[in-house]
Amino acid sequence: MSSNPVGVDNTFRRKFDKEEYLERARQREREEKEEARKGKDKGPPVQRQPLKHRDYEVDLESRLGKTQVVTPIAPLSQQAGYYCSVCECVVKDSANYLDHINGKKHQRALGMSMRVERASLEQVQKRFESLKKRKDPGSFSEQDLDERIMKQQQEEEERKRQRKEKKKEKKKELAAQNEPEDIDPDVAAMMGFGGFGSSKK
Repeated sequence: MSSNPVGVDNTFRRKFDKEEYLERARQREREEKEEARKGKDKGPPVQRQPLKHRDYEVDLESRLGKTQVVTPIAPLSQQAGYYCSVCECVVKDSANYLDHINGKKHQRALGMSMRVERASLEQVQKRFESLKKRKDPGSFSEQDLDERIMKQQQEEEERKRQRKEKKKEKKKELAAQNEPEDIDPDVAAMMGFGGFGSSKK
């Protein structure tokens, strides 16, 4: 006979109420469908502006080579690195800062999409005209190019001529310094030398 009393569950296996779990699953599915429906009914999507050319200069070099004391309790704008006031974040180096400025998160915060506006023919023609006007003062013809080449060649010849003259002057100075002074031969014989033995003149 067994020592276990009658009526006690001694199978040690968990028993699940299948109906209860099926009801929970159905409830969860209903909630997910309602959330999906609410997400679709938010209203019309936000219309963002197309990307525009940046109208300000990005300042990457103002703090170049400067030291800064970094404290953990300092506000974000005074911490080490580049601070983006639009997104309120700090980026540690200039390359990542440029990536952040040109990135999707920053552009969305500015109210722009990552799409570029399609330019019309008139806009392209106006742009070409403005670039031509900007380029005209610095433009030159083949004649200008020939004149510049001639001028450079003349300057180079002038420099060579000046170098030659300087070398000649230095040689004359060295020759004047090395030339023995006129010494009386009697005095030289008394001192014990007749010359320095140099055959060069």
